[in-house]
Amino acid sequence: MKATEVLADGFGRVREVVHEVVEGLSAEELNARLDPEANSVTWLVWHLTRVQDDHVADAAGTDQVWSTGGWADRFSLDLPADATGYGHGPQEVSAVRVDSGELLLGYHDAVHERTLSHLRGLAAADLDRVVDDRWDPPVTLAVRLVSVLSDDLQHAGQAAFVRGAVQRR
Repeated sequence: MKATEVLADGFGRVREVVHEVVEGLSAEELNARLDPEANSVTWLVWHLTRVQDDHVADAAGTDQVWSTGGWADRFSLDLPADATGYGHGPQEVSAVRVDSGELLLGYHDAVHERTLSHLRGLAAADLDRVVDDRWDPPVTLAVRLVSVLSDDLQHAGQAAFVRGAVQRR
């Protein structure tokens, strides 16, 4: 199995968890927060998808699905257009709300497809390409993709936890 196939499998697992978490929840449940400082399922899924979109597009040298696919307009958030959720406090978290899970899943699926398309076009040697030289050691494409995958899985797990807690209320 090629390294790019392993990465694609990992991103597919993120997609599976995202769908399991979001499907069947009402808007109220998606947007619910366990306390005023907590993240909602909506914010967690939006954030993990925004980070994947941002980081994969940057590494690929392409535009983000968020802007080119019209998702920023569809979400219509009261946040800067380039917001990914990094560093968000309670006020910003509360600004990320949806009327249904379809919007979250549509955006996530579009980013997932773009990620897979990018992975399909990579050769093994491409994974060694430095994509960020601000770090020591510099970050390669492989390390960046594993970092995104790790972050996505953590947030997807957090969203699953929040879903369970909200449904038990």
